[in-house]
Amino acid sequence: MKETFIPSKSFLRKKWYIFDAENKTLGRLCTKIASLLRGKYKPYFTPYLDTGDYVIVLNADKVKVTGNKKLKKLYRHHSGKPGGMKIENFEMLKDRLPERIIEKSVKGMLPKGALGREIFRKLHVYNRDQHPHQAQKPEIVNL
Repeated sequence: MKETFIPSKSFLRKKWYIFDAENKTLGRLCTKIASLLRGKYKPYFTPYLDTGDYVIVLNADKVKVTGNKKLKKLYRHHSGKPGGMKIENFEMLKDRLPERIIEKSVKGMLPKGALGREIFRKLHVYNRDQHPHQAQKPEIVNL
């Protein structure tokens, strides 16, 4: 009788990857990031386990979108109070919190629930080209 292989915590070795978002299209960049975070490219990928790696994104303020999305793409946030919905377009959010654009895009591509929240914690987004994770010896990914 064959047994299904289930990777244990000691078996999983997590790597660190760096993406430079400068002049990259938002959706194409985020799908690659979500795939790495999830671990879908690994031969021992298991849908209900966190088998993915850590990802660092630099220059989040220089990401681009195609078409009229700069003005028409809307981001909504609600304070929880009556009448507390705030709506801003891509350009306004990019000026205020450029990291949030990539975070929201990647989070929507991850599983919903406890596993998705655990995977999302491995994403680190910065709007500059320096990061505090040099000790992990991250590997640069070119798209």
